Parts: sequence; structure tokens; C-alpha cells
Amino acid sequence: MAYNYIKSLHLIFVITWFAGLFYIVRLFVYQIEASLKPSPEKEIIGDQLKIMAKRLWYIITWPSMILATGFAIWLVILRPFYMTDAWMQVKLGFVVLLIIYHIKCHVIFKDLQRDKVKYSSNFMRIFNEGATIILFAVVFLVILKNAVNWIYGTVGIILFAVLLMLGIRLYKRIRENKEG
Repeated sequence: MAYNYIKSLHLIFVITWFAGLFYIVRLFVYQIEASLKPSPEKEIIGDQLKIMAKRLWYIITWPSMILATGFAIWLVILRPFYMTDAWMQVKLGFVVLLIIYHIKCHVIFKDLQRDKVKYSSNFMRIFNEGATIILFAVVFLVILKNAVNWIYGTVGIILFAVLLMLGIRLYKRIRENKEG
């Protein structure tokens, strides 16, 4: 009985974690684009985006990651036999990638809070898809479990990533045509 409540809380905080990751990178795009504007617009927009990013990062995203991870550990303690399943081991590999992605977002967040712009807004749009790819992989692994054919799954994720990148390029062209 308690297992399902813990699992529900885990899922809720995974969802809010992903929401935070998706939105923080969007804010990075806006911060980078604001840094290219003339004064005083640059400072006004930049300062507001910093506040928004700080609140999102420290009030939603970090706590969600910590709570999602805490509830996941609790679930593993209750059902340790899942650790021997191949789907769970692959899922945990994607979770490690997600944590690395989160830490990289934190580094970018800290840089942008100090007005250090190291990436283009276009790079950030592509970077934003990293969490999307991980989300797709984890959801399919959890839902399909042992029914997943690893070769087809891997090819599917790669094709999905390629389609996302093509979509980003198409969107960039459309934006450039509207601006030009």
C-alpha cells in the first residue's frame, strides 16, 4: 500500500523536475538573447530573467530533483529485486545522464547569473532537447520493461534525436525568414 503512495510522489517530483529542466533552458535562451540587446533593455530584461531563473532553479527544479531521487531510493529499498532487471539498469543509466544534464544546467545557470554568456541561443535550443530524449527513453523503459527490444529502442531514440535536431533547424530558418 505505501509503495504506491511513494511511487506516486516519485512520479510527481520527476514530472516537476523535468518541467523545471525544460523551462530553465528556455530561460537560458531568453537570457542569452537579452544579453545581445542594447542598454537599458539588456539590463531590464536580463535582471528580470535572472530573478525568474533563480526562483525556478532553487524553488522548483533542485527540490524536485532531490525529492524524486529520495523517493526513488525509498522505492528501491522496498523492492530491491528490481535492481536485477535489465530495464531498471538501463533506466538508471539514463537517470545518471539526467543528473549530469542537471549539473551542466547548474553551471550554465551560475554563469548567466554572473552575466557570463558562453553559448549561443541556438546551442541552448538544441541542448534543451537532451532532457526530452532522456524523458522518452525512461518512459518507454518503465512502461515496456522487458518487452523492449534494445536494438529497436536504441535506433528509435537516435531517430527521435535526429528528428528533433531537424525540427530545430527548420524552426531557426522560419525565425530567420520572419526577421529578415
